[in-house]
Amino acid sequence: MKHSIILSLLTFFILAVTSCIEDDYTSSPSDQPVFSTELLDIGTVFTDEPTPTSRFIVHNPHSKQLSISDISVSGPDAACFRINVDGISGERFSAVDIRGKDSIFVFVEATLPPAPAGSADYNASVDFTTNGVTKSVAITAHGQNVTRLNDVLLDTDTRFSADLPYQIYGTLEVAPEATLTLPAGTTLCFHDKAMLVVRGTLIAEGTPDEPVTMAGDRTGNVVTDISFDIMSRQWQGVFFTSTSKNNRLSHANIRNTVQGVYIEGDPEADYSDAPQLDMTNCRLRNSGDLVLEAYHTAVTARGCEFAEGSQGLVYLQGGSHLFNHCTFANYYLFTALGGPAVQFAHLSPDETGLDDGSGLPYTSALFTNSILYGNGSELSHGDFAGTGISFRRCLFKSNGEDDDNFIECIWDEDPLYYTVREEYIFDYRLRPESPAIGAADPALTLPGSAVDGYGLPRGAAPDLGAYVFTPPTE
Repeated sequence: MKHSIILSLLTFFILAVTSCIEDDYTSSPSDQPVFSTELLDIGTVFTDEPTPTSRFIVHNPHSKQLSISDISVSGPDAACFRINVDGISGERFSAVDIRGKDSIFVFVEATLPPAPAGSADYNASVDFTTNGVTKSVAITAHGQNVTRLNDVLLDTDTRFSADLPYQIYGTLEVAPEATLTLPAGTTLCFHDKAMLVVRGTLIAEGTPDEPVTMAGDRTGNVVTDISFDIMSRQWQGVFFTSTSKNNRLSHANIRNTVQGVYIEGDPEADYSDAPQLDMTNCRLRNSGDLVLEAYHTAVTARGCEFAEGSQGLVYLQGGSHLFNHCTFANYYLFTALGGPAVQFAHLSPDETGLDDGSGLPYTSALFTNSILYGNGSELSHGDFAGTGISFRRCLFKSNGEDDDNFIECIWDEDPLYYTVREEYIFDYRLRPESPAIGAADPALTLPGSAVDGYGLPRGAAPDLGAYVFTPPTE
């Protein structure tokens, strides 16, 4: 008896629900589907390889069912595009039904042929014929030719070209005694697990208008408005081995890495004449680890931005380092921060374990006219007494005070970046009311820091950090 009652109730429920669904079809030409977009822009993609999948929604706003009699791709470049309608791939679809107030998905991919001029736009449309009326969603993609490299060893001096981007698979390696030069405007796009290993010398000749870019090869957005540009862990990073020397990077943007820039120094090398890595107006950002990691070497950075690292930004163990007019800002999105922005090791021979046992000289680092402000703490140590670490005229998030290692610093002040983390805007230039404007010591501005990454001169009353304040326009 109990089972009979349950069965009766279940039958009644099913009949009640199905009776609410309108099974009739509308045949009125005025009843048409509604699309989530009129233009599906796949973005800039590399030619001769499948694009990421894009999609749009086809919605039936009516109470009765719609029967779409034909779905197909047309237009001058229709052969470049492929569609999948509600989970089924094909070239043409007939009698596709959408229940009242329901929707289906249409997925679009493309493989674009090489463009005769290096890059070109490719256009088509997905056409829907319903009740005798045809409506379309335009689809477009910008195809970019690339030079592909797979596990390449450069054992002689090589100068790349800025004419086309390079897509790197595997390892791009610079042999000892060889030099790789990247002229202004060169773009290196690294595939998953790819890396740049420098055993010789790397020179980047970027300019404010034509920077050198090293980034992942994914284009477009991950989801909605989250760009792959802000995603880490797309490729391994740049590794300078102990045999590398005289590396000079100007206006180089390095992002989307697993491990950032990693430098292994040579304990026997003399870096007093030239650091192992010299950077001017560079941006190191979006790393799944640190953006810069240096061991028993020498690094000089002028006008550089260090930003967005899951485990912190900069790690220095041994060696002699100089950071002038730099911005250290960690607003990493995708995990809790694993460490302070700037971290030190091998500082002094005391009982706190700050000696790594290498017997090499202790870490020496000077930070001048710089900003250290973001989420999380700024420094791995609070007391640098007796060490070679010092900060002169720097702005900190912490509420501290000057001593022999912190000289004329600004404490507990917000530099007021233009960054809005929740809206995926990471812009570390200064707002008009920033306390960092005009707060730098001009006597500490190095000749190589005379202009910022945008080509703006610092002038007689320079600002703290990497960027010169510019009054906003309307």
